[in-house]
Amino acid sequence: MADLTPVFQIQRVYLKEASLEQPNSPAILLEQEQPNMDIQLGVAAEPVAEGVFEVSVTCTVQTKIKDKTVFLVEAKQAGIFELRNLPQEQMGPILGIACPQIVYPYLRGNVADLIQRGGFPPVHLAEINFQAMYEQQQMQDAAAAPAVTQ
Repeated sequence: MADLTPVFQIQRVYLKEASLEQPNSPAILLEQEQPNMDIQLGVAAEPVAEGVFEVSVTCTVQTKIKDKTVFLVEAKQAGIFELRNLPQEQMGPILGIACPQIVYPYLRGNVADLIQRGGFPPVHLAEINFQAMYEQQQMQDAAAAPAVTQ
């Protein structure tokens, strides 16, 4: 008889991609004006094997003075999670909320470290409510779905 005990296990958390660009250095570093900052986040989940998923949180931090980039950081932190014997209706919230909540603190630390190593004060990303982000995405997906006609 097969074991149907629910399984939620972290296999590994890792930095999948990271880059720092300072295209206008050193001249931009002499500017006295405070830069504007834009931060974008994304979450993705992909099946890797039967019952195994890679969940990634991607972050782009771009700072500009006027129209010139001071620095641009792009990073993707990922985790491999084993999920077995879970009800199908729980899979979306686990992959879209629980897993990103586990991966995100690592991303925050790596982004702050990368920016600081680039010679800038570290940027500490704010805490994220992944449940609200997930629910908003679900509503957008539902609104974008074509209406079913009878």
